[in-house]
Amino acid sequence: MTIRAVVTGAGHYLPKRVVENVEFEGKIDTDDEWIRSRSGIERRHFVGEGETTSTMATAAARIALEEAGRTPADVDAIILATSTADLTFPSAATMVQAELGMENGFAFDVQAVCAGFIYALANANALILSGQAKRVLVIGSETFSKIMDWTDRSTSVLFGDGAGALLLEAQEGTGTPADRGILSTDLNSDGRYRDLLYVDGGISTGTTGYLRMQGNQVFRHAVEKLAATATTAMERAGVTSDDVDWVVPHQANIRIIQGTAKKLNLSMDQVVVTVQDHGNTSAASIPLALSVGKQRGQIKQGDLIVTEAIGGGLAWGAVVLRW
Repeated sequence: MTIRAVVTGAGHYLPKRVVENVEFEGKIDTDDEWIRSRSGIERRHFVGEGETTSTMATAAARIALEEAGRTPADVDAIILATSTADLTFPSAATMVQAELGMENGFAFDVQAVCAGFIYALANANALILSGQAKRVLVIGSETFSKIMDWTDRSTSVLFGDGAGALLLEAQEGTGTPADRGILSTDLNSDGRYRDLLYVDGGISTGTTGYLRMQGNQVFRHAVEKLAATATTAMERAGVTSDDVDWVVPHQANIRIIQGTAKKLNLSMDQVVVTVQDHGNTSAASIPLALSVGKQRGQIKQGDLIVTEAIGGGLAWGAVVLRW
């Protein structure tokens, strides 16, 4: 008997405030055409009064649970991927646990920036395969609008806020690539590249800091590393590009998405793209795209999906799963 971590529910939440590219015009040296041509982004969402990483995560989690036909009492664990938790501690995941009224199980945050949801999926998969948990809520939620330097046109126009969630459940499989659920994972990091994408502050430095990025360098690493990790994950799963129905990438930049698809010999018609509407929502971007892709009718049960991401650290990885 083979146990698989199967997606049984998906949900997402976006703040009501929608910020179009034109809102940046006159505030910094940029315009709609400049932003679109370099990133593919047309708009993004920013949190409003009373909205935080944990409140958005809770809203997305409720939708995922409802879709799965489950209640918080059915959940054994919550893993929340975020770099923008409400407080230094406790974890945002425990706040979600409390808001859901979940009195059993355990909850914790994972911090791997834009690769956070990939890391969270890998951890959830390991918990399920080990028997530690049968049902795990895996959430990505971010309020990157709170760490933007609004004078920096190279970063401030790229990021947005939002949340997405999946419920994973232990189910029996055959041990073949035909199984539903997570088929393989691949995680990587290299701390030598920390200065390419980071926040220049933190608790031990006594400052909040702002996001800083060497965009050209990140782009150069992104396409190469994303294609490599996706290829490794597919090899581990025993599948090839010909078997893939959808790539659901981290939604950072349309040129990175296009470059990675080309390296994997996949058509853009096989890529779920949401970056134009959400911007880069860091750890929230993959679950957001998965939920939106399902809502659009693109992703259907039985589809083979490759999802990959790279973020500050640098940290990167990929997951192959059958929906």
